[in-house]
Amino acid sequence: MSREEMAARGWDELDVLILTGDAYVDHPSFGAAMIGRVLEAMDLRVGIIAQPDWTRIESIQGMGAPRLFVGVTAGNLDSMLSNYTAARHKRKDDVYSAGGVPGKRPNHAAVVYSQMARRAFPGVPVVLGGMEASMRRVAQYDYWEDKLKPSILSLAKADVLVYGMGERATREIVDRLRAGRRDFDGIRGTAVFLGSKATAAADFSDCIVLPSWEELQADKTHLMRLTKVVEAQQTPYSGRRLVQMHGNRAVLQEPPAYPVDGPELDALYELPFMRLAHPSYTEPVPGFATIKDSIIVSRGCPGGCTFCGLGFHQGKFLSSRSVDSVLKEIRKIAGSGTFRGTISDLGGPTANLFAARNGHSEECQKCHRPSCLWPSICPVLELNEQAGLDLLRGAREQPGVKHVFVQSGIRMDVALRTPEYTRELVQNHVSGHMKVAPEHMHPEVLRRMRKPAGDFPAFMEKFFELSEQAGKEQYLVPYFISSFPGCTEKEMGAVEMFLKREGWNLQQVQDFIPLPMTGSAAMYVTGLDINTGKPIPVVRNAGDRERQKRMLRPNAAHETRQCGSHGRGGGRQDEGAGPQLDTVD
Repeated sequence: MSREEMAARGWDELDVLILTGDAYVDHPSFGAAMIGRVLEAMDLRVGIIAQPDWTRIESIQGMGAPRLFVGVTAGNLDSMLSNYTAARHKRKDDVYSAGGVPGKRPNHAAVVYSQMARRAFPGVPVVLGGMEASMRRVAQYDYWEDKLKPSILSLAKADVLVYGMGERATREIVDRLRAGRRDFDGIRGTAVFLGSKATAAADFSDCIVLPSWEELQADKTHLMRLTKVVEAQQTPYSGRRLVQMHGNRAVLQEPPAYPVDGPELDALYELPFMRLAHPSYTEPVPGFATIKDSIIVSRGCPGGCTFCGLGFHQGKFLSSRSVDSVLKEIRKIAGSGTFRGTISDLGGPTANLFAARNGHSEECQKCHRPSCLWPSICPVLELNEQAGLDLLRGAREQPGVKHVFVQSGIRMDVALRTPEYTRELVQNHVSGHMKVAPEHMHPEVLRRMRKPAGDFPAFMEKFFELSEQAGKEQYLVPYFISSFPGCTEKEMGAVEMFLKREGWNLQQVQDFIPLPMTGSAAMYVTGLDINTGKPIPVVRNAGDRERQKRMLRPNAAHETRQCGSHGRGGGRQDEGAGPQLDTVD
């Protein structure tokens, strides 16, 4: 992170410099750390500048110009989500900064850092990646500015954008630069912004043409078609190239990269991560403290929920580590001097889809549906209950391990299909509170969310039955969203009635935020149902939004970011919790 640290290693030059909006934590949950270790494994010298002062160009020049490229990420969250609440107020803390100090990253950090890199290192390629870049790669809606914005590539001036989990695309970029090439076309999982001459000369006959930036500005309802097309093509097996015009220039997006799976996935998480914040920090990084002793066991989410960005970023195709690889990591953690006996999480986007498979059959590979779980679980999706059982039982048996919890959230529809795994989970791997995400109770709102209706009550009864059999007093911590598109006070009443009937008092409710590129954002902007195309009511007024929140937490004085429970449960936790997934907010 400094010239002094370079000198200590005997380096006089970096091969790659990474700029990130997060504090530097060397843990695989942090994107800059993962890509940094991947590059290191390619025998490259990598420097990371975390949360540079964007008002001073010198703040990124201390280690000199890198030989190959500058990598840029806003961090694990979209910087606007990091900086602002659903009410568009400045956040009072930033969990990805040392000491939780806010204001360490600029708004639209990926754009700001890219422009800084351009000025600081003329002629050095700029590679854009991370969640913010991924979810803003084509024209999108920005809730906090309340306006449509063009592709981030048109603003950032980066040479290439890597979307999704970027290990494979990053390796291809390095190979080309090492070979003296400066062209980045044809790399899966990337997008480029062509110049006017290149656009005029290009052959787009194999591409799907998205509504242009100009068309979107003239008629915002085009955002719905744009969103649905991008979502449908988010498959590496049959997805097509996409092109979107911005004036006389084109954003050209290649199909997604294939998922990293099997031994290759194991190898990624077995890279020599220190699992520590950089020693230069004098205060802890709150976002790291919550996942320090957690382990990522899988990637990808087949849910396709319209409020979530996972389908556009990690994709719907599942990949899981081997049980042996996970147990090896547990032993490594248990051998550290700071371990206190508790593995806080064995998870990923959805914990109880560990070792499940999709994308393995021809039928799967031709499918363009955004969800394998809605409106019901696809018969082609292969669940693997035994592998999940082997993982949980094996984890408990490792030396030095007293407790193993699963905090990432689970799919309740899957839990009802895998009774033995669910029994093992509830009776041995719940820390007293299990976090679940029913999201809503009204069937029409759930349909627009692409969430199943009716599973929560059935799962709730099974949870308490299993807890009672184990002789444990355990609680459910449900998470509900207010002010979702199509939800008025009438629909919110379904949740209110349920909570009253169960005697629940939520201390936190998530006020809906339409995140860039998601289906819910398209509904929010256009006022159209994503499934039927018919008009739906959309709550935009701050007073109306506040009334919906108050229906669900009548005794709460203010919104918090902590969970709490009364009676049989309360509070919230995102389904698929973890740093890279907080964008579900």
